[in-house]
Amino acid sequence: MGIYLNPPADGFEDILKDDIYVDKTELIAYTNQVLGTSRKLTCFSRPRRFGKSFAAQMLVAYYSKGAQSEHLFQDLKIAKSIEEKSHYKQYLNQCDVLFWDMTWFITNAQNIEDTVKNLQRKVIFELKREFPDCIEPETTALPEALLQISAITGRKFFIIIDEWDALFREAKTDQRLQEEYIQLLRGLFKGIQVSRFLSGAYMTGILPIKKYGTQSALTDFYEYTMLEPGPLAEFVGFTEQEVKNLCKEQEIDFEQAKKWYDGYCFGQTGHIYNPNSVMKAIFNKRFSNYWTQTETYKDDVLTLLVHLGYLAYDIDRKEVYIPNEEIRQEFVRAIKNGKRQELLKEIENLNWLIV
Repeated sequence: MGIYLNPPADGFEDILKDDIYVDKTELIAYTNQVLGTSRKLTCFSRPRRFGKSFAAQMLVAYYSKGAQSEHLFQDLKIAKSIEEKSHYKQYLNQCDVLFWDMTWFITNAQNIEDTVKNLQRKVIFELKREFPDCIEPETTALPEALLQISAITGRKFFIIIDEWDALFREAKTDQRLQEEYIQLLRGLFKGIQVSRFLSGAYMTGILPIKKYGTQSALTDFYEYTMLEPGPLAEFVGFTEQEVKNLCKEQEIDFEQAKKWYDGYCFGQTGHIYNPNSVMKAIFNKRFSNYWTQTETYKDDVLTLLVHLGYLAYDIDRKEVYIPNEEIRQEFVRAIKNGKRQELLKEIENLNWLIV
């Protein structure tokens, strides 16, 4: 049991202690299905406060050899599913898990430029402690360390990364650091040697992989986003039935919850709700705008739209707004004519404005 290697189930255990818990453990059925296959690499992108970290901690609790979590799952959907029964027992606390949160490394780094080096150094330190005599003394690259361990022990690792894209958001102008990070990702997830030490990977992020120009490092990932959630659509947020059940149990108005927090719809899955806002409305017994209370990384898009003139900024009220009818018609035209790419291209070209 370590901090990064085979961590305990503490995070998920704390989540289950909350007064209200919405069971999303059937996500494990998907990760079990792709584990050890050609589809073993999953990247699930969602907005802030849509439960990304909760899902990552749930997967850690389920897979990690450092956790003893059968009692945590025994009454949840994944344990009760008849069709998943055999897989559920097969993988429960049976994998060597590597887990880290990129925002933690960034926040706790004395210099953000050292983030990638610090990550590899700390993870390799734990690997050397668990697998003595497997890693060559001069090894400083994490992929090489994993390959050396696998060559001697035959062990494979399941890698879970929370907020994998945080470094791109926080170090927008540091090309050297971004390249260093891309090299790490390429070593972990790209190439013929990867299958020797990797049984699977699950990454959470906010924007799609292609946003960051990392396609060459991450082309083997099966990516699910707000545009194409695929088989993971029901795990993007709370389903309508889940919200109905919560409202009934907590005696709050479902129609008001629908008015405030509905608006996302994915094919057969139907309507999906913002989970953070729904939970805050329930705990506070008040429907309100909880979206604005999440961190926004300087409101990148809105800031760029202000620079482009598509939005104006009221400094006293600290609000942005569409300045006039002309610009309003421009937004309408872009939406109706499908010419959003013109605006998006201008935004992309002005990324350097955000520092």
